Amino acid sequence: MAIPGLTLVCRDVIACVKHGLEKGDLFVRVPIIYLPPPCEEEFLNQVKERRVWGCCSFEDYKHTTEWLLSHTRHRPKIAVICGSGLGLLADSVINKQSFRYEEIPNFPLSTVPGHEGCLVFGNLRDKCCVFMQGRFHLYEGYSLCKVTFPVRIFKLMGVETIIVTNASGGLCQDFKVGDIMIIKDHINLPGFAGQHPLCGPNDERFGIRFPCMSDAYSKDLRKLALDISAELGYSDFVREGVYCMVSGPNFETVAEARMLHILGSDSVGMSTIPEVTVAKHCGLRVFGLSLITNKVSLDFSREEKVNHEEVLQISKMRAEMLQNVVVALIAKSNQIDGPN
Repeated sequence: MAIPGLTLVCRDVIACVKHGLEKGDLFVRVPIIYLPPPCEEEFLNQVKERRVWGCCSFEDYKHTTEWLLSHTRHRPKIAVICGSGLGLLADSVINKQSFRYEEIPNFPLSTVPGHEGCLVFGNLRDKCCVFMQGRFHLYEGYSLCKVTFPVRIFKLMGVETIIVTNASGGLCQDFKVGDIMIIKDHINLPGFAGQHPLCGPNDERFGIRFPCMSDAYSKDLRKLALDISAELGYSDFVREGVYCMVSGPNFETVAEARMLHILGSDSVGMSTIPEVTVAKHCGLRVFGLSLITNKVSLDFSREEKVNHEEVLQISKMRAEMLQNVVVALIAKSNQIDGPN
């Protein structure tokens, strides 16, 4: 029932813009909230800008892609999404060109410490690459359409391979803080609850309605990364494992961590899987690395507590080694053909 002076809106606004925004153009679904008039205007402005609310149209993706292509001569084939504290992966590129996220039409903004908020183009080992120094998360209030927005931009720009990195907590008892985990598979926990980036109308220009995810992470790139790790002398701390995503922003309770461990998760974090899902939907080849920055407690008697500052500190300590793996992988990626 409507309340006088209040506007009915929801976090998932569907198809809300036709030639510019009018209040009558809002189509909503539950869950719903009521906003008083002062908040209503700000909400509508945010929908207009499409920075927080609403679905992304193909025209949005096309406009952003055309803007980037017109502002850079780089035509990347490899995209790298840098996780918490891992943005320095972009520091070694040459012929660098950088854009702040706020400069790019339709791009969300990074709000989390350790995520710089820059899109960096350049050449690395004679390969044209684009680096995201900072990603977007559900817990920041973004829809999954916005969280994964850059991935479809990369697809339209001609990217063929996407490398995702993150910081995560170790659930596997054999893992140590500072280990680098090659992601061989994932568990999309928010997806089980309906928070899935492919929900809603499917755009065949990007991919099919029901994509297969059993081979989301390229076996060939994983094998190459293991070989590179052995060559670098990193075999003692480079592992393979299953990554699980939770929505955050709180770290897991002991009971939650125990459940994830029983489900088969080797590490847990708050990102990555939406981007991987959309990348696979788009036909991109995917490789993932997760830096184990803390041990997740499975013991009720432990008093040790994790915090984001600790995560960033460990990321800084191991970043150079992770960077060495990524750089070598990019240099040798042409040894592998096809999406697998």
